[in-house]
Parts: sequence; structure tokens; C-alpha cells
Amino acid sequence: MESTDRETDRVTPSARKSANAPVNRIKSQDLFQKMRELEIDHGGRIYKLRLTQLNKLILTA
Repeated sequence: MESTDRETDRVTPSARKSANAPVNRIKSQDLFQKMRELEIDHGGRIYKLRLTQLNKLILTA
């Protein structure tokens, strides 16, 4: 029996359709402006998006 672990084997048909859909792109500096942290309200739940000293993004609930 041959086992494969290809990305395409795990992608659902609906995910393939959305992968081809246009996507809005926002530059992180436009989001953060001069701040290092911002809050995102998603369905009434607040998430924090932080920019680290190493210029990485961390999203926490």
C-alpha cells in the first residue's frame, strides 16, 4: 500500500474554489500605523494582534 502526504490530497473542493477567489490584501503597517498591538472584534470575541520585536505577528484570543 502506498501512502501519500501531498497538500492536494488534504484540500477540500470548497477550499480549492476559495483559493482561486480574489483576496483583499492589507499591509501590516497600514493596520498598526504607529502602534504595536491592535484588537480585532470577530463575532463579538476580541482578539489581539501583536507585532513582536522580531517583526513577527502573534494573534491571541
